[in-house]
Amino acid sequence: MMAAEADILEELRRLRARVPQLTGALAADARGLVLAQDTPGVDPESVAALTTSARGLAAQLADATGQGDFRELLVRGVFGYVATYAAGRGAVLTLLAQDRVNVGRLHLEGRRAGARIGELVDAAPAAPVKPAAKPTAPRPRATRASRAKPAGAPAQATDPPTAPAVARTTTES
Repeated sequence: MMAAEADILEELRRLRARVPQLTGALAADARGLVLAQDTPGVDPESVAALTTSARGLAAQLADATGQGDFRELLVRGVFGYVATYAAGRGAVLTLLAQDRVNVGRLHLEGRRAGARIGELVDAAPAAPVKPAAKPTAPRPRATRASRAKPAGAPAQATDPPTAPAVARTTTES
């Protein structure tokens, strides 16, 4: 993913050059982890985590209303915009823009960059999976004596049923 990270960062820089009113840009994976960012003055990890949450809600809203898969989300605040675009199968592109940005241009460039970043992310090899921990030796099974309960203790569902004790008597003839 390191090679893809450099390519994604370069795409973010080109995007900011094409849309001068952008104040920040970042790409994050589906878990909210930053893939690459160019967000001076903004905490990229927080923005990525919030973007992932907002994207999830937007996807649910689109699905519940029959609008299909998530494509983009636009939030307008007093001082500007936060635009989020799908980037391939498992990433998102989030752009921060001034209030005077041309929203049509923002969408055009954001969609194009999202598609390119999606290609980079989807083509990157998956992160290596950590090997499973070595199995530990099985614990010895408890014996009946070690499972003895104090008098009057309630039986648990895991206790084996016990047969009632039967007194034996012998008769002599």
